[in-house]
Amino acid sequence: MSAPIIRHTYSIKEAAALTGLPASTLRYYESIGVITPIRRGASSKHRVYTDEDLDLLTWVSCLSATGMSVADMRSYLANGALGPAAAPEQIALLKAQQEQLEDEARSIALRKRYVALKIDYWQAVHAGDGAKAEKLSDEARTLAEDLKKTRKQ
Repeated sequence: MSAPIIRHTYSIKEAAALTGLPASTLRYYESIGVITPIRRGASSKHRVYTDEDLDLLTWVSCLSATGMSVADMRSYLANGALGPAAAPEQIALLKAQQEQLEDEARSIALRKRYVALKIDYWQAVHAGDGAKAEKLSDEARTLAEDLKKTRKQ
């Protein structure tokens, strides 16, 4: 005779704390079909999350943290149920997200360079080095044009 399997369940508050997703986001993801409807308690009708639900929500939380769109998360999770046949689609979704993150990283690097230039500019102004301040101002103007281009993409 085998021992009964004890399954732990979690309230929405516990699920939110364990996944790092606010309860409102958990409800939203369920309402728009990112995740399947969560089982409800027999008497309370409150959501009852299982360990399997938390595993899925952890993946969703990680996808969300990458900035992946809700539509792409929905596709990614739906494809996951298809198994190996969905590998090409999964790879395409993840490569597109990787490219988006690389674009964001380039934009952040430009913004950091701009701020560093402005710091150097003001240090030169403070030190009374007009020639250096003018040179840095010209560099900042050029960099500002590059920043404008990244905003339009």
